[in-house]
Amino acid sequence: MDWSAPAVVLDVRPYGEGAAIVSLLTEEHGRHAGLAKGGASRAQAGIWLPGNLVEAHWVGRLADQLGALSGELVHAAAALAMDDPLALALLSSACAIAADALPEREPHPRAFHALVSLIGHLAGGAEGVMADYVRWETLVLGELGYGLDLSACAVTGAGEGLTHVSPRTGRAVCAEAAAPYAGRLLALPAFLLHEDDPGDQAAWDAGLRLTGHFLERDAFGARHRPVPEARHRLADRVAALAGQG
Repeated sequence: MDWSAPAVVLDVRPYGEGAAIVSLLTEEHGRHAGLAKGGASRAQAGIWLPGNLVEAHWVGRLADQLGALSGELVHAAAALAMDDPLALALLSSACAIAADALPEREPHPRAFHALVSLIGHLAGGAEGVMADYVRWETLVLGELGYGLDLSACAVTGAGEGLTHVSPRTGRAVCAEAAAPYAGRLLALPAFLLHEDDPGDQAAWDAGLRLTGHFLERDAFGARHRPVPEARHRLADRVAALAGQG
């Protein structure tokens, strides 16, 4: 059994004498791990950094084995993000969520392609892709069966004026229906309704609070696992930028 495919490095753990167990995200094979011989060595360490795009090759005698992994670096996203704390926090959070939330060896091509696009545009600055990052989290929630319904107001059926989301159902609520309960609802930033809206720092903070609620309760809470620390660090950083940290 073997395959070759473009992949995003999600996680790497040293193993034995200079080897590493690497977790990748691919289009066809989903989240997939393998043993990279020499993966922790100076020669290879730069390849297997979370967030990097690689051309991976996996070989195993049986499909369910850990298997041997090798790869070539395609895009050194991790190194490029080192000089931008927000970019590094975003990249770390995305990799941690994909590594911990997506089922092993289950294809999620939409989540893969959206993550590759996010990483590819990150070199232009994290603030330019923060809205896309929050959209990616909503996509992951949907892939896991916990999608938000932002198409119409859960109370009135109206498709306009949507300002909040029910923390219980994940359905949108319009301003008029939300008014009596605003303190108990989650704010819905406009950029989640309009793909060409980049949002601002306050909107990103609201978006992360919205997706964070459902990540904690459903994607991770349903499996009795904590939300990754990297996700908390990103949320704290964005909250601080918004003047709320």
